Amino acid sequence: MRLFIELRLIQLKEIDIMNDMPPHNHSSIESESDLHAQHSNHSSHDHHEHHEEDHEMDHSQMDHAHMDHTYMDHSQMDDSQMDNSQVDHIKMDHSQIDHGAHSENGLGHSSHHAAMIEDFKKRFWVVLVLSIPIVIMSSMMQMVFNYTISFPGSKFVLFVLSSIVFFYGGWPFFKGAKDEAAVKKPGMMMLITLAISTSYIYSTLTTFFIKGSEFYFELSTLILVMLLGHWIEMRSQLGASKALEELVKLMPETAHKLDQDGNIREVSMKELIPGDLILVKSGEKVPTDGRVVEGQSAVNEAMLTGESVPVEKKPGMQVIGGSVNGNGVLTVKVERLGDETYLAQVIKTVQDAQAQKSRTQGLADRAAGWLFWIAVGAGVITFIYWIVNSDINVALERMVTVLVIACPHALGLAVPLVNAVSTSIAARNGLLIRNRNQFEEGRNVDIIVFDKTGTLTKGEFGVTNLIPREGKSENELLTIAGSLESQSDHPIAVGVTKAAQERNLTLEKVTNFKNLTGSGIQGDMRGKTYSIVSPGELDRRNIAYDKDRFEEVAAEGKTVVFVLEGDRVLGIIAVADIIRESSKEIIDELRDLGIESVMITGDNEKVTNYVGKELGLSRVYSQVLPDQKLTKIKELQEGGKKQVAMVGDGINDAPALAASDLGIAIGAGTDVALETADVILVDSDPKDVLSIIKLSKATYQKTVQNLIWAVGYNVIAIPLAAGVLAARGFVITPAIGAAVMSLSTIIVAINARLLKIE
Repeated sequence: MRLFIELRLIQLKEIDIMNDMPPHNHSSIESESDLHAQHSNHSSHDHHEHHEEDHEMDHSQMDHAHMDHTYMDHSQMDDSQMDNSQVDHIKMDHSQIDHGAHSENGLGHSSHHAAMIEDFKKRFWVVLVLSIPIVIMSSMMQMVFNYTISFPGSKFVLFVLSSIVFFYGGWPFFKGAKDEAAVKKPGMMMLITLAISTSYIYSTLTTFFIKGSEFYFELSTLILVMLLGHWIEMRSQLGASKALEELVKLMPETAHKLDQDGNIREVSMKELIPGDLILVKSGEKVPTDGRVVEGQSAVNEAMLTGESVPVEKKPGMQVIGGSVNGNGVLTVKVERLGDETYLAQVIKTVQDAQAQKSRTQGLADRAAGWLFWIAVGAGVITFIYWIVNSDINVALERMVTVLVIACPHALGLAVPLVNAVSTSIAARNGLLIRNRNQFEEGRNVDIIVFDKTGTLTKGEFGVTNLIPREGKSENELLTIAGSLESQSDHPIAVGVTKAAQERNLTLEKVTNFKNLTGSGIQGDMRGKTYSIVSPGELDRRNIAYDKDRFEEVAAEGKTVVFVLEGDRVLGIIAVADIIRESSKEIIDELRDLGIESVMITGDNEKVTNYVGKELGLSRVYSQVLPDQKLTKIKELQEGGKKQVAMVGDGINDAPALAASDLGIAIGAGTDVALETADVILVDSDPKDVLSIIKLSKATYQKTVQNLIWAVGYNVIAIPLAAGVLAARGFVITPAIGAAVMSLSTIIVAINARLLKIE
């Protein structure tokens, strides 16, 4: 009981850590293309036009037609199967999710998994209560401890209590055995069902019809331990993903519809049809896919497509449902609704990827499968031998003893105990394990694919180069720029202002601040007029600047702006998404382990190549859309490698996270990425990827050790139970078998507690 309480506390601690997770950063930056123009056109800070228009990404050109959006038919799944190692929780019927209305009808993944955990919990406690009198009244316990409990109808009471335990407590295993039999793949469920059914039937016969020793003790304790093991196993992971439900939540329930007279009326999304005009106000989410017919604004599409900064939207350009409008007001013509929208396509891509994700049968189930056939074979041989050399009663007792002993208690706890301990270790190291099967396979990973922004980089702009001119120092240049940029909350402005603050520079008061539409910003301080502009503005104004130095910095994919006093260039400032300090270290360590690191991002080629070169990545892929990331993952999986892991943080990473052999989400990422991943890095540090690999290897080794102990018990016990030493006067009795089973259980429990990350 103490062990159980400790395990319960472990799981509660895990849930607390999940609840205390830092807020998700939804400002993920994934592409720095067209950054100058977007910065210049930002409604609150319009400046910095990009020097190269060929990097513009028009989402109207996105081709998602090749996605397979057909719903998966999971109607044949039997949710009553309770073996968590066998149940694929993602294979649920999602047809009830109304994407058009953005509702959450039907049983979600999380509620399905929670209901299964609650069911095991309830069955465990009921069986525990009933097992107490069964154990006390069992003939084996009376014989071992030399006491007698007998009263009129005592055998019948024992039979009734055991019957309730058998049918109520054993029901999940019966259903699981049926499913395993249907696919002709015996595992833990069939082995458990064989043992408890044999012991119940034989005990019933000895109670009412034949002479022999009843097995009610073994029946109740075996069901109790197996229920506990499966409950621990399910509690040690968060279970099925809520990714689809989280994606649906991104969409508004209503829209501002414009009628023919220009009147605005708030309507349900169900009332819209293609061709309707809707108004998207400042700061609102775009209700559905459409095309801008009036207005201009910067729209944040980072979570959906990987665009790094708000994308300037003008009449004729597409907008994506679920993206967030900036400070402008847009009139949008509805083009796609419901399942035809971009977000719905991502939902279905994630769903298909999850359904197709390879799952390996757990080690315990494979061991149980072997033991099932060994038990059946040994039981048949035992029965035939004893029916020939003795009588039917002896033959039945020997056969039943073999079949019951073939399913040791330790086998049911060998893996769950290790998993519970590894989950606790993971939680202490900032890792949350959501999918045990995929985590177990992490030991075989030999390619790790990283997203760039928010993963290898911080997902925020920082100053990388300060190139002063006209006798100015770096601090003087940064003071002027930081004072001007402090008037805005644009990503570039935030980065420059933060750099000035980190140097403890005193920002000065700015007056007459102006947005220079399409070119930059301007303001007065120190009695002079200063401005920050893009290279394009310098060209338009015929202001000379060091083009060679500019091209050198811009070639690295950095955003370059110029600080002016009047028409005099005071210096150049370059900003870029800052590479995490730990990224280089983790790439090097993974390389030492023989694991290849690859980067796949929606960012432009220059930025991608710069980051890849700085980190020493073997391969980089740039300007990759969400569905294309999934395709890249599949290509790598088909390239002869064992396992491919994906590390990401955004909605655009969700399909790839679902399709990878091991999906790892950054804790500061979006809800959808977190819900799709197999493991979450709470501290948002990619260095923790190494801890995942090491812990996976250590967990696997400890699991194998426990299974050796559990199965090794059978190697000795089954022949003895069959009576191979009967001629020498030694036959293993149920009492001896129970004692050895208890010893084996204690050993695996102690061994599990010794798990640690090397």
